[in-house]
Amino acid sequence: MGNVKITDVLKKYTMTIALVVVIIFFSVTTKGTILYPQNINNLISQNAYVFVLAVGMLLCILTGGNIDLAVGSVVCFVGAIGGSMMAKDVNIWISVIAMLIVGLLIGIWHGFWIAYVNVPPFIATLAGMYAFRGLSNVVLNGLTVTIDDKTFLNVFGGGDACYIPDFIGGTLNMTCMVAGIIAIAIFLFITIKGRIDTKKQGYENKPLAGDIAKMVVISAVVLWVTYKLSQYKGIPTALIWILVIVLIYGYVTQKTRIGRYLYAVGGNKKAAQLSGVNVKNVYFFAYVNMGLLAAFAGILTVARACMAQPTFGQGYEMDAIGSCFIGGASAYGGIGTVPGVIIGAVLMGVINQGMSIMGIGADMQKVVKGVVLLLAVIFDVVSKNEKK
Repeated sequence: MGNVKITDVLKKYTMTIALVVVIIFFSVTTKGTILYPQNINNLISQNAYVFVLAVGMLLCILTGGNIDLAVGSVVCFVGAIGGSMMAKDVNIWISVIAMLIVGLLIGIWHGFWIAYVNVPPFIATLAGMYAFRGLSNVVLNGLTVTIDDKTFLNVFGGGDACYIPDFIGGTLNMTCMVAGIIAIAIFLFITIKGRIDTKKQGYENKPLAGDIAKMVVISAVVLWVTYKLSQYKGIPTALIWILVIVLIYGYVTQKTRIGRYLYAVGGNKKAAQLSGVNVKNVYFFAYVNMGLLAAFAGILTVARACMAQPTFGQGYEMDAIGSCFIGGASAYGGIGTVPGVIIGAVLMGVINQGMSIMGIGADMQKVVKGVVLLLAVIFDVVSKNEKK
C-alpha cells in the first residue's frame, strides 16, 4: 500500500521533481551562474508573457485539448496598436484600455466561430494567426515604433525603475523580504484554514504530513526567491502582474461554476451537456479570456522591449502550449491546474536560460524544448492508457 502511495506522489509531482533536477543540472553546468540574483530576475521578466499566455491557454486546453494558434500574432497586433497610439502622444491609459479592448474583441471573434458556428479551433485560430500577423505589419508599416513613456514602461516592466521601490532600506531590499514573508504567512493561513473548514463540513482532510511538507517546501522556495530578488533590485513589476493573473485565474478555475464547467466539458462533453452545461458558452468563455490575456501579454512584451515591431510574438503560442502540457495539462482536456502550468513555464524558462548561459545555440534549444514537450505528452498518454 505504501508503494502505491509513493507511486501516486511521484506521478502527481513528476514535473515539480523534473524542475528541481533541471535546476540542479544547470546549477552544476553553469557553476551556479543560473542562480545569480540578476538571472533569477531575468527569468521572471523575460518569461512574463509565457506565464500570462499559458494561463489563458490552459482554459482552452481544458475544454477538450483545444488550443489557440493566434496568440503570438495577437500579442504583436495589440502591441502594434498600443505602440502606434503612444507614438502619437495618446494618453497611455487610453492606449492600454484600447489594447485590452482589441484583445477582447479578438477573443470574441474567435470564440464566436468556434463556439457557435462549430469551426474547429485549430482552423479558426490558424486563420487568426495569419490575419493578425499581417495586420500588425499594416499598422506598423513594417517599421519599429519606439515606446519611451516612462510611466508605461515602469508600470508594465520595461523601464529603469520597473521595480517596487524599497520603502524600508538596508543592505538587502527589505521591502522585497517583507513582501515574501507576508506572502508565506497568507499561504500558511489559507492552507490551515482550508483544513479547518474541511473538517467542520464533515469531509475527510488530506494527510496532515502531506500538507505540512507542502507548506514547508513552498514557504522555503518563496523565501529563497525573495531573498535572491532582494539582493538585486527587489520585486520586478512584471512579477506583480504575473501574481495577479495567477491568483485570479487560479480562483476562477478552482472556485467558480464556470471553472467547474471547463473541467466538465473537457472530461466528458456529452455528460456535461446532459447535466445542463451550456457547452457553447464554455467554449466562448475560454477563447474570450484567451484574447484578453494575449492582449495583456502584448502590453508586457512591448513594455519589456520598449518598442513595438512586426516580428514580436513569433513562437509565443508554442511556448504557451508547451508550458501547459509540460505542467500537467492533459492533451485530451479536463485535467490541468494554474500552478501546474506555472511550473511548466518555469521549467521552459530555466531550460532556455540555462542553455543560453552555456552558449548553446537557439536551434538546439528548440530541439531540447521539443523533446521535453514530447516526453510530457507521452507521459500523459501512457498514464491515461494505464487507467483504462
